[in-house]
Amino acid sequence: MRPRDLVRSALEFASPPSVPRQAWVLPWAEEQYPDEVGRLRSEFPDDIVTSPGLYLSPLPLVGNRYQKGVYVDEWGCRFENIHGGVIGIVRDPLIKDWSDLERFETPACTLAVDRGAVNAFCASTDQFVLAGTLVRPFERLCFLRTMEQALVDVLTRPPEFMELFERLHYHYLAEVEAWAATDVDAIVLMDDWGAQDRMLVSPAIFRELYKPIYRQYCDVARSAGKSVFMHSDGWILDILPDLIDVGVNAINSQIACMGAAAMGRHRGQITFWGEIDRQVVLSFGTLEDVRRAVGEVREHLSANGGVIAQCEFGPGAIPDNVLEVFRCWKAFDGER
Repeated sequence: MRPRDLVRSALEFASPPSVPRQAWVLPWAEEQYPDEVGRLRSEFPDDIVTSPGLYLSPLPLVGNRYQKGVYVDEWGCRFENIHGGVIGIVRDPLIKDWSDLERFETPACTLAVDRGAVNAFCASTDQFVLAGTLVRPFERLCFLRTMEQALVDVLTRPPEFMELFERLHYHYLAEVEAWAATDVDAIVLMDDWGAQDRMLVSPAIFRELYKPIYRQYCDVARSAGKSVFMHSDGWILDILPDLIDVGVNAINSQIACMGAAAMGRHRGQITFWGEIDRQVVLSFGTLEDVRRAVGEVREHLSANGGVIAQCEFGPGAIPDNVLEVFRCWKAFDGER
């Protein structure tokens, strides 16, 4: 079975012959452990790949997203990276005062997707292809205003916030439409909604503000025949039924924060796109800890598919622990 078909089979709970896989390799790992990264890619090639961000004109970026120093993205948000290999945070917000909203414009350049180039990329691979953009209305608010102020904004909701909220939403809706017109297999949402043991905002606020716009993104994607993948860090168990309801097909989340057994209440309703605990197990655990973590995901979340073998090879991860994740999934495939 081709990787693309393998992933689709997992998403449809159609009993794929093996578990599809994807390793998230951060630049940190490539710099620190190039040999181990090469081994990982050779022994366990990905079934899922992200399309390059291919546009009719180059995006106006300054610096490098993962290098130490200052990085300015296509929106003009200024990230301060104090370490190489990971992205930093925004300390100086682009919209510090609401008067700054008068000069703010969303980046039209990200809507000018080079459809021909994206389609050529999709045709060149048998892998399942994710869109080369991330739809992140809440995180973008945090980048533009800082997280602290964004949390105040969603609670107090002055008129200026609602104007910015709508402008961000319609920009991302246009991005979804642009990428849905290409041959990619899935659109990707990415908003971190959770802290370690609770949500950053109340589920009620999520349902009132963000659930309706997520539904619009999913409707556009699904009407174009695309799946919807989503990443969100932290505790998101409270809104998992909402994500299923709006049409998210696959969720990448920190299962260890919530517990595989608790998330298992939704097995067969959504595909669990990883992950294996990167905070403790991958960074400090033994090989037996890794085996146990993978086993729990398989036991509680697999449902004739419904699982993608995924973990992040990022700062602090022990290379052999990352490799063991995929050895375990391969061993489970051999038990069929």
